[in-house]
Amino acid sequence: MGRDKALLEWQGRPLIEHALAGLHKLGVHPSILGTRPDLESFAPVIADNFPGHGPLGGIEAALSTSDTDLNLFLPVDLPLLPVEFLRWLIARAHLTQAAATVPRIEGRPQPLCAVYHRRLLSGIQASLQQEDAKVTRVIENSARGAGLRIDCFDAEAIAAAQADPGTWPRAFPVHRWFANLNTPGDLARAALEQRPLIH
Repeated sequence: MGRDKALLEWQGRPLIEHALAGLHKLGVHPSILGTRPDLESFAPVIADNFPGHGPLGGIEAALSTSDTDLNLFLPVDLPLLPVEFLRWLIARAHLTQAAATVPRIEGRPQPLCAVYHRRLLSGIQASLQQEDAKVTRVIENSARGAGLRIDCFDAEAIAAAQADPGTWPRAFPVHRWFANLNTPGDLARAALEQRPLIH
């Protein structure tokens, strides 16, 4: 993108504001992961315990400070993702009590938009200490090592939950909900679809 995505403007507001507002709408008290003191005016910032280890370092930091078993993670650059999906994702995680509840879209897991249980923490920490920061592999190994299950579900499961057309947005396919804004072209295309996180 060539610039900080958290502060990238989307529909007149920074992406970070859209993401946090959506989480507040769910009744959660979000934090921002990473060494980002410049974002402290938006929400509390949790610094990495393992700096330089990418998203997994942020997941570890969040789980190590959390006082709840199940924890929702949301990337800042998914402005097309509806709040209704996040609400359903949380409900599914509570129902299954899986160690990880992870969407899989077009065959690819989306480990940065997922719910993780604190029981994964020790396995994640062990992997980071060994310099392994590949999110999907570490989550799978951590769950397997602790004898825990992972709930990795496909778009069909989401579609099945959309029984009430008035509850879920259907303006475009589910896979577009997970369209990251990585380039100016991505931003322009998403702007045409006009489906903000808050609606």
